Amino acid sequence: MSSILNLSVKQLLQAADLKEKIAALENELSRLLGSSAKTVAAPIVAKAPKKKGGMSAAGKASIVAAQKARWAKIHAAKSAAKPAATPKKAAVVAKPAKKKFVMSAAAKAKISAAAKARWAKVKAVKSAPAAKPVASVAKVAAAAKPAKKKFTMSAAAKAKISAAAKARWAKVKAAKK
Repeated sequence: MSSILNLSVKQLLQAADLKEKIAALENELSRLLGSSAKTVAAPIVAKAPKKKGGMSAAGKASIVAAQKARWAKIHAAKSAAKPAATPKKAAVVAKPAKKKFVMSAAAKAKISAAAKARWAKVKAVKSAPAAKPVASVAKVAAAAKPAKKKFTMSAAAKAKISAAAKARWAKVKAAKK
């Protein structure tokens, strides 16, 4: 497109005439469509897209430094564990395995003794005379597990919970109206 300074008077007149025709056509179009558009349309200027988010160079540098420190720590642990063997490809470093729990001989003996005592009780109940088998089973069951107290709620607590629930529902229904 040539500069306005380089155009002749005839070309400038033609350009002005075309602009007037365009403006007249735009006005006529806006009248037909019933919109209240401006008589002269503003030229469309392409804007550069806004940068979304972003990070400063200092922020990027701190992230890079932290990542390098993490990798250095992992590689140092790896080289300390295997100084002779160096793999050609970098493998995924697994977490060090937890120390396996080892039970002492005394603990094993204690558990074994407790199990033997339980089985002895069961065998004693089975081999007891038939006259009192129910009482013996009941005693063994009572000794094994203490009876659990049943939970009961007072009438006042029930009424309080009911009133709170009714209040919540009333609030919900009032919000819907």
